[in-house]
Amino acid sequence: MHQSRRPRSPLRATAVGAVLALVGSVLIGLTATPAQASGRATPRNFTGYGFDQCVAPTQSAMDAWLRSSPFWAVGIYTTGDSRFCRDQPNLTPSWVETQLRNGWRLLPITLGPQASCTTRDRYRKQERINPDPTKGYAKARAQGRREARTAVAEAARLGMGPRSTLWYDLEGDFSVSNTNCRESALSFVSAWTNKLHKLGYRSGFYSSAGTGIKMLDDARVNRPGRFSMPDQLWVARWSGVPGKINDPGTYLREDGWMPHARVHQYRGGHNETHGGVTINIDSNWLDVGRGTVAPRSPKHCGGVDLDLTHFPKLTKKVSGDPVKAAQCLLLKKGYYDGAVTGVYDDATIAAVRSYREQLGMRVRNPLPPKMWTALLSQGRGPLLKFGAGSHAVRRLQRALNAADRAGLPVTGVFEARTTAAVKTYQRDHRLPATGVVTDKVWTLLKAGNR
Repeated sequence: MHQSRRPRSPLRATAVGAVLALVGSVLIGLTATPAQASGRATPRNFTGYGFDQCVAPTQSAMDAWLRSSPFWAVGIYTTGDSRFCRDQPNLTPSWVETQLRNGWRLLPITLGPQASCTTRDRYRKQERINPDPTKGYAKARAQGRREARTAVAEAARLGMGPRSTLWYDLEGDFSVSNTNCRESALSFVSAWTNKLHKLGYRSGFYSSAGTGIKMLDDARVNRPGRFSMPDQLWVARWSGVPGKINDPGTYLREDGWMPHARVHQYRGGHNETHGGVTINIDSNWLDVGRGTVAPRSPKHCGGVDLDLTHFPKLTKKVSGDPVKAAQCLLLKKGYYDGAVTGVYDDATIAAVRSYREQLGMRVRNPLPPKMWTALLSQGRGPLLKFGAGSHAVRRLQRALNAADRAGLPVTGVFEARTTAAVKTYQRDHRLPATGVVTDKVWTLLKAGNR
């Protein structure tokens, strides 16, 4: 998987101070057991981009990538004796808590015993999945349960609580035509899944599309009920296109782990630089849980529609839904105390003039796009990027529709069209076109900059 194919340098920084190690981390919950774990579940519901890298990056690197990369999920190696990166100096309970608080989705990975017939020399010298068929591959199942217990204990210690998905990495260098090798691997994964479920966690499985994934999907279809299936799949298929796993249907049937139970590793090891920090990563596309969902849009002013794709300039005696939207927004902000009539009357004009003055605009009667942009974007300005789902995303989409006539559907879900609109806005204002909405973007929008 990921970085198990070869050791990788943790990261290379190209900006001063970008690779400062996280110092003074407060280790918490070191003695927690699975039953006592109070950590948050991860990755839960998410549709968006992620990366994995052998050594968990420093906090400064994670912060740089949070503010400037498209990624909002990260794979981290937590357990397994076959890992290259057993030494994880940055991976502490404090590190985990910080990433979860910043919205990162974590994918904890176990790289333990590999298939008995692996062709990788490194793994042939280590413990492998026992191919003994006695008592239904009892020894392989015992190994799977053992790895699950270890993975849960470490996840709990780090602060990833029940309902988190824990991933087993079975590298694809083995032959599925070798009966005992294949069946012992399936038995191992089945036992891993069962034990995780008993301990309150979800089961994830990573492998190459043409070997481990095909092996598992064939067992699911051809021998239903014979093996316990993991809850989510992580498919290594370096197609270069997020979500494009099959050519078509070659490896994983279209109904397998659908909807929202797949991670696709679509690009192998390469360097990427974001925020001045370079990390060697694999790229992933996640669609898990329920996918990214936004909370239901609340009613505004008794049912006024604020989710318009076009916000025209308002002048005296204009009427209609845009006027209702303006009256509602001004009412919410305390500039208007009249009825929401949909008529651009004297009371509405007075409120507009007051708000124009507050923005530092010339005090005049019309409500122009600049004022629309400011009105629509007011409120808390959290960091947003692809994969966010919230009311703040709705405000962003409305503001971009006013500022740039972006024509975005106001869904509350930050997806490809919203990312493109953000990049356009950033370029227009000479900001790096990252597609990430930071404080700088919110400040511009709230000031009415178009």
